[in-house]
Amino acid sequence: MITIATAQPSDIDVLTGLLESLFAQEVEFTVATAKHKVGLSLILNDSALGQILVARNDDIVVGMANLLFTVSTALGKRVAILDDLIVAPTFRGKGVGKLLMDAAIGLCTERGLARISLQTDSDNFTAQHLYESRRFMRSSMISYKKIL
Repeated sequence: MITIATAQPSDIDVLTGLLESLFAQEVEFTVATAKHKVGLSLILNDSALGQILVARNDDIVVGMANLLFTVSTALGKRVAILDDLIVAPTFRGKGVGKLLMDAAIGLCTERGLARISLQTDSDNFTAQHLYESRRFMRSSMISYKKIL
């Protein structure tokens, strides 16, 4: 049975493995295990930065949703960025992503956040279908970045 819970510091190795799986399939990112562990630790140790939800099959983590918290000046309210959503390959197509998305939406709603934003690869149609099934709308904004 799949359950959703808040990630714990003891989950860091399996979370890092999930990120490695995600970044190996994304065009713009590369696997950097040490950096992933640092980023995850920052979030796990400071709930003001964000919250990581995990999907567990019994005691085994099989998916994660990483929410980062910030403020929208356009909305004048707190908002979230869904930075990472990944399900272990052997658990894909079994509703785990939907459970994680619903839990993320519920958490943000309970906290009174006004919006959840996310990005996905333009050719990741499976993820796009999941987001659209949860009533996310495609933005007309174009994403830019500058690595510092």
